[in-house]
This record gives sequence, C-alpha cells and structure tokens, in this order.
Amino acid sequence: MEGRLKLRVPSNWDRTVLVCAKCSKKLKGGFGSKGRTPLAKALRKHLGLKKGRQAELGIVEAKCMGACPRGAVTVVDAGGPREWLIVPKGTELDVVAEELGLGRNLS
Repeated sequence: MEGRLKLRVPSNWDRTVLVCAKCSKKLKGGFGSKGRTPLAKALRKHLGLKKGRQAELGIVEAKCMGACPRGAVTVVDAGGPREWLIVPKGTELDVVAEELGLGRNLS
C-alpha cells in the first residue's frame, strides 16, 4: 500500500475559475467600484462567495498562463479549458460573470 494517497480534503466547489495573477499584478487592480481591486477578489465579492473551500465556486489566482494580453486579465473556466477569456481592465463584473456562466449570490 505504499505510495497511495490517504488524505482527502472536502470542498463545496462545483466549479473552478482560474485567474492569471501576473496579469492582475500588471494592471494593479483594475476592477471593482474604484478600479483598484484584482479581478479574482472583485469577482468573489461581486458573486457573494464564501471564503475558501466553503464557497460554491472556487476562484483561484494562478501563476502566469502565457497569454499575456495588454491591459487585460486571462481567465480560464477549468470546466471548459479549451477557450480562455481575455477580460479588459474595467470590464463590468456582471459581464464577466455572464461570460463565465456564473450567477450572482451563489451562497
């Protein structure tokens, strides 16, 4: 039985969305009411998600994804990774959520 994983951590996530941390850092925020919040944090707040594994949806910042758009952030829906979303700075969060097929107030 050596070499088998024994520990598992439960999660309430139904879906996972990856947001490029490097793109977000280059924009120095760019989203939210004042335009200073990183996309991942702004989207979590906009959707009313709980924190961490307690949320119904995981929005995770990942290292560089290699697309590197100017003035935008790369976003990947882990359930449909063949199409990546390029989100320009200042895009309304309702538009981003709709493009990803996410409803508001999931909790």
